[in-house]
Amino acid sequence: MAENKSKIESMREWVVDNKLRAVGSLWLGGLASSFAYNWTQPNMKASVKIIHARLHAQALTLAALAGAAVVEYYDRRSGVKEDRYAKQYLTMEALPQKD
Repeated sequence: MAENKSKIESMREWVVDNKLRAVGSLWLGGLASSFAYNWTQPNMKASVKIIHARLHAQALTLAALAGAAVVEYYDRRSGVKEDRYAKQYLTMEALPQKD
């Protein structure tokens, strides 16, 4: 029977399973949006615009890494992660048997 999950719950599960991909995507999006914003500022040199864009994206990435660490901490604390890995890797059907 299929579970009816909300869109937010399915997104949360994807982020939990793909933490580094989510952080990388957030970094790339932050860098692109910061470039776009900084390029609208007429009184800045191009080198300053690039530095500001990199700093904004770096701060966003650090915040995302901190968020991923918090999610990882609560997953380990609640035991959800161990249950998921135990079902995936420690089932008798998954282990090769020699007769």
